[in-house]
Amino acid sequence: MSVIGLDFGNESCYVAVAKAGGIETIANDYSLRATPSFVAFAGRNRVLGVAAKNQQVTNMSNTIGGFKRLLGRKYDDPVVQDELRTAPYEAKALPDGGIGICVNYLDEEHVFTPEQITAMLFTKLKEDAFKELKTQINDCVIAVPSYFTNAERQALLDAAHISGLHVLRLINETTATALSYGFYKQDLPAAEEKPRNVIFVDCGHASLQVSACAFHKGTLKMLASCSDSVGGRDFDMMLAMHFNKEFLTKYKIDASSKKRAFLRLMTEVEKLKKNMSANSTKLPLNIECFMNEMDVSSSLQRSDMEELCSHLFQRIEKTMRKLLVDSKLALEDIHSVEIVGGSSRIPAVKHLIEQIFGKPASTTLNQDEAVSRGAALQCAILSPAVRVREFSCTDVQPYPVRISWTDTEGLHDMKVYEQYHAAPFSRLLTVHRKEAVTLNLHYEQNSIPYSDTFIGSYHVKGIKPGANNEPQEVKVKVRINQDGIITISSAVMYERKESEEPVSPTPAANGDQKAGDGGGASPDAGPQQPGDDAGKAGEPMDIQEDKKKKVSTKQVELTIESKTHGFAFSELQKYLDEEKKMIANDFQEKERIDAKNALEEQVYEVREKIQSEGLLHPYIEEQDASTICRELEETENWLYEEGESCEKAIYKERLEKLRAKIEPVRIRYEEYSGQEQAFTELGYSIQQTLKAVEQYRAKEPKYEHLTETEMINITEAAQKAQKWYEEARSKLVGIRKTQDVPVKLADIRHETQTLTTCTNSVLNRPKPKPPTPPADQQNGPAPAGNGGGADATTPGGDQHEAPKQTTEDSMDVE
Repeated sequence: MSVIGLDFGNESCYVAVAKAGGIETIANDYSLRATPSFVAFAGRNRVLGVAAKNQQVTNMSNTIGGFKRLLGRKYDDPVVQDELRTAPYEAKALPDGGIGICVNYLDEEHVFTPEQITAMLFTKLKEDAFKELKTQINDCVIAVPSYFTNAERQALLDAAHISGLHVLRLINETTATALSYGFYKQDLPAAEEKPRNVIFVDCGHASLQVSACAFHKGTLKMLASCSDSVGGRDFDMMLAMHFNKEFLTKYKIDASSKKRAFLRLMTEVEKLKKNMSANSTKLPLNIECFMNEMDVSSSLQRSDMEELCSHLFQRIEKTMRKLLVDSKLALEDIHSVEIVGGSSRIPAVKHLIEQIFGKPASTTLNQDEAVSRGAALQCAILSPAVRVREFSCTDVQPYPVRISWTDTEGLHDMKVYEQYHAAPFSRLLTVHRKEAVTLNLHYEQNSIPYSDTFIGSYHVKGIKPGANNEPQEVKVKVRINQDGIITISSAVMYERKESEEPVSPTPAANGDQKAGDGGGASPDAGPQQPGDDAGKAGEPMDIQEDKKKKVSTKQVELTIESKTHGFAFSELQKYLDEEKKMIANDFQEKERIDAKNALEEQVYEVREKIQSEGLLHPYIEEQDASTICRELEETENWLYEEGESCEKAIYKERLEKLRAKIEPVRIRYEEYSGQEQAFTELGYSIQQTLKAVEQYRAKEPKYEHLTETEMINITEAAQKAQKWYEEARSKLVGIRKTQDVPVKLADIRHETQTLTTCTNSVLNRPKPKPPTPPADQQNGPAPAGNGGGADATTPGGDQHEAPKQTTEDSMDVE
């Protein structure tokens, strides 16, 4: 059973697995731990991960990257439009307002949602984990940015479902990092002691996340988390714009006018930025054949980069200072500041950390793999397949949440969850209604990084007024689940009914009503008084009984119709079926490409071997070689023309025909090249047999147990083999290697095996053991009267002498 954690990054992904030896980050099929977050389409191929990024420049319009920021968003969202502005691929609005990514796949136009593209990447990560663990991959924990809203979290769950992954939990990247840090710490304070407060700074490719966490032994509690959409790609963009401006002046070329050229520039400045982290000197930038077949060059120093990106560093500083305020931690309360993420290696970021928090940046954690390791740890804790000590994680809801509804009195709006409220959590809200009501959940305005604050609309049905047409009490549960998704999970109506029950005229003891009458205390009416309007003795009379009210409450589960983010079940099933078809097509395409490559390899291999210096050249006639060479050339031309996109069966058929023509030559080569060794082995076997016969004739002791008949048999076998050997050798005289061999290699080996078996069955027969004499003859006749034993002094018996006891003898005996 698999236990894996996925770190789905904007630029690259990491997969960590829980094994007996601990948590390990696995490598992909390129022996790299980082798998680029890229999906590409090339004709009939779907290319994922490293191979997709490698063709980003050559197949730009069909290579999709940076799609993490598109999950769960609408096409007209300003954030989406900003992302698509620099994207090299084409996107359009779908009928439901979502995002459609246009690519050419299977030689026709296809439109995929960001969720489908993400599912394709997850399929690749799932395949890599399967190759590593050699077991089916199902359960996993996926790390998500802490700033993800309901829409983005649900979109990620939908993507995982399409790829066939069962997500045990979505864990915030900040929480995964904290878990990866605290799980192995043995010196955390006890529950009753002051907590250890640690700040985590995660500056990645597309975002900055800064969080504060309080640790006790076996527990962690997130205090606050702040974020900003500033990351390594923003620094790359600033450097690229700087150099583009310089090239425009210096070389009169505008890289921003061509997407491919600008993409190459972004790749080069990223390398320059990484080198700047380790070098403060001026570093060169050189790009060959950049635009218009022109080479460009320039240089930049770290201090210049920091000046260019000063506004980005200000945003980072603002985010860090906001965390200090939100977490309510004093500087002296902070134990340490841990950094993760690739862009946290920038020296200016480390300087800001020390300046704001008063602590140097600590690198206890693996900056690239900490998130995936934390996710795998969480999966191990949740999974029954792995035994691991408990470690409790209390997360926070990063945004304030409100609920609203409309009735005859107007619009009602109230806050359900404050910012940084503990999660998971459930809250019961009570409303009094006579009829169905629609409740709307939304984030507080201006609290999220998007314009759309909508969470969900929930229509609660089945509410009806009470007996006196009064409103009924309805309790609604608003829940933040462990995935960080907010929803109205249930609604219950408390239906109250009043009923009247008679009170018995018999007075109860002490004026109290007897137990079980279903009502409250009621005094008796007292004795009958004269003059009362009562019947006479023996006549029936009406007795007026006191009535009392009984209130009963019945809980009624109400039906909720929800409208929220995510795909409907039918859509999910459709996308799941499409993904399965694409996986099957990938497999078939791989087999087709393998068959094509096998045919191509055979063409090159045969051509090399039958040429003048080739291995098979001496064994083929010149005319036959010319014929085969022409066929090889025709096959090669066919492969690169009309045979470029044929089915697997056609390639296999051509391969078999080609092999059938070269097979006789290959067989001749094997026969001729192996015969000399085979004849040598046969001759050696004949010599050994005849030598053994000579030794028998010379009365060698080791053969004295053999019979004359046996020796005659093996002599005849050796002579027969000798005759066959001489005849076979004579057949090979004057035979050219281009002719089929008259004596098969298998026949020579058969003769050798036959003679060896016959000879060994005789020569290796063991000597018979000498017969053992009877027991009464071993020690001579026993004298009368001694009990059948031989006396030590009796002549003819065994001479036994009692051993002399010495110190050495006694020491040797146990």
